[in-house]
Amino acid sequence: MKAVFLVATMMLASSAPELPTQGEQIDMRAFDLVFADEFDDLSVNPWLLENKRWIAHTPWNGDFGDARFLNPGPDGPFAIENGKLAITARKTRPDRWGSGLLAAGDKTGAGTGERFGYFEARMKMPPGPGLWPAFWLVSLRPTSVKSPKIEIDVVEYYGHRTHTYSLAMHVWKLREEDGSNRSTGDRIPVSPGSLTQRFHTYGVEVDPKWVTYYLDRREVARFPTPAEHHDPLHPIVNLAMGPGYPIDRTPDPSTLYVDYVRIYSRVAPAGDRECGTPQSSERMEIDAKD
Repeated sequence: MKAVFLVATMMLASSAPELPTQGEQIDMRAFDLVFADEFDDLSVNPWLLENKRWIAHTPWNGDFGDARFLNPGPDGPFAIENGKLAITARKTRPDRWGSGLLAAGDKTGAGTGERFGYFEARMKMPPGPGLWPAFWLVSLRPTSVKSPKIEIDVVEYYGHRTHTYSLAMHVWKLREEDGSNRSTGDRIPVSPGSLTQRFHTYGVEVDPKWVTYYLDRREVARFPTPAEHHDPLHPIVNLAMGPGYPIDRTPDPSTLYVDYVRIYSRVAPAGDRECGTPQSSERMEIDAKD
């Protein structure tokens, strides 16, 4: 999740297939729902899932950003409001912020995920500079396994940049002999302020050939599926702050609202998709950092 964006292009495969035409609507009749948290209740433990749906930290204990991710509790960052999850960032002392993250997998490899399928969250972003909400996927397996893992950032929204959001895909090489990390990403233009004014769905379909990103169930970007993708992917949703952007004008408190997080498996063949040249949405190389 820590990335510095540079103007350039770096695809994850040296001989990538031709990119498809943008804008196609996903056909949800081809999928079966296999996991859904509609946030009618809050089901979260601090570190291990046990009998819960989420944990409150990354499975690898790699929390990030300029706000500390807090455990659930009476003074914690999570609340259920009218059937929606509220993740609130607020100052816990004059010079420190606290916020929240939910991950559907833990360090033992327990959790909920799919290797191939469609993953979606419906969210309303918080307004204000310094905020960094995201919905993303990571390989689901014990943290002791050190083979390459995949990260798919379905949406990263930077509060000072209201006319766009970012998406990305990373291959993290955890051993020196596996080579260097590889990443690619896009910025998706939107109407200024539109992502904070109402709820939108952010989705991604992962199949053996393509990782396809959707906004409100219409395609906005696609990258070839990396050869290193072998594990199920589990969802993570969070409200971070930063990274590297000033937080002195961030509204206190600030709340990310999540209507649901869902995972679908494909039950109908993907078929042949129309290919062509997508309308450019500013592709960027990403300088990935541990």
